[in-house]
Amino acid sequence: MTPQAVSPARQRAEAMSDGSSLVRGPLKGYHHETYVLSPPGGSVTVKLREPRSTSLWFDRRCFQSEEELLRGLQGRIDRVPGIVDVEGMGLQTFIEGRTLGEHRWRGRPVPDAVFGQIVDLFRQLTRITAGTLRVQRRCSPEDAPEDGDTDAFLKRLVVFVEEQVYAANRPVFGGLFAELGVRDEALVHLEKNVAGLTPRPFCLLHGDLHRENFVVDPRGGLWTIDWELAMVGDPLYDLATHLYLMRYPADQEARMIREWCEVVEEVRPGSSRAWEHDLPLITGFKRAQSLYTDTVRAALSLREGTGFRWAALPRAAAKLQGAVAAAAGPLGLDAVPGRRQVMAALARWHRETAALPAE
Repeated sequence: MTPQAVSPARQRAEAMSDGSSLVRGPLKGYHHETYVLSPPGGSVTVKLREPRSTSLWFDRRCFQSEEELLRGLQGRIDRVPGIVDVEGMGLQTFIEGRTLGEHRWRGRPVPDAVFGQIVDLFRQLTRITAGTLRVQRRCSPEDAPEDGDTDAFLKRLVVFVEEQVYAANRPVFGGLFAELGVRDEALVHLEKNVAGLTPRPFCLLHGDLHRENFVVDPRGGLWTIDWELAMVGDPLYDLATHLYLMRYPADQEARMIREWCEVVEEVRPGSSRAWEHDLPLITGFKRAQSLYTDTVRAALSLREGTGFRWAALPRAAAKLQGAVAAAAGPLGLDAVPGRRQVMAALARWHRETAALPAE
């Protein structure tokens, strides 16, 4: 049997460590090939991450460097990875522990001790504004609306979905989108649907607060990792994204909303203004955004070389059908296809695009 080639990322990790036997990885992750290593003479372990060439990026990134952002957050956000300079590279420290996802709490109540630390994280985020964060941003002026312009903030996110997700992938996936009932006018409807948000003072947002981005260390401390999607904007957007991704039970979701309102108002009055009206609108945007990304990923996940993973089709179609149903309202879709229709659409997409490489 021919030995598997060692990736360049693995080679770099071994060269930076005290020995190849001390390199762990690759760790589970979609966007990056990640290894954990101990630099020579170092007292901490760090992560070496290289972007995967096959990864699809469907989210806007607003800071030039996640590592530089983390440098700027030291002492301002409790328990975020530190940065260690190794051979001219800033590497994040590796947090020993288990993610909330690994604790198998998905869909179940989060323990009170963890819940309280998440609320404290929102408190700390609300204190950090664009004017107090000396970290270089990559966004253009039009992608950085004036403080409090929540309408412009969310409109730019809709435009990003339209240009960088839908239009960019339409040449290959346009037929599949159409079979699901998702046409050009859907995003026009979405933009109108989310218009009219109440102004709220902007602050730093993590942008991706889900269970895999929270690590509980052996002492019970909650660490927040993966800050690549951080941005400055409407604090209610961070709450909406968090609730959408965490899947709290209904009573704990209501508690999170209540306690979030209390802490953000304590820090910056007006941060939760009109949340009852605006939170459902922003959550609707998240459901719509997910449909576009889920469609592309579902189709590519079924491709295996030049073949098709028929055994995985029913489950993938069921998940995608659920995404269409969830996004139907915000996108103004006329009808929601059934699971069999979605299965047929995915199989047809594969036949018509069989020459494409696998994900």
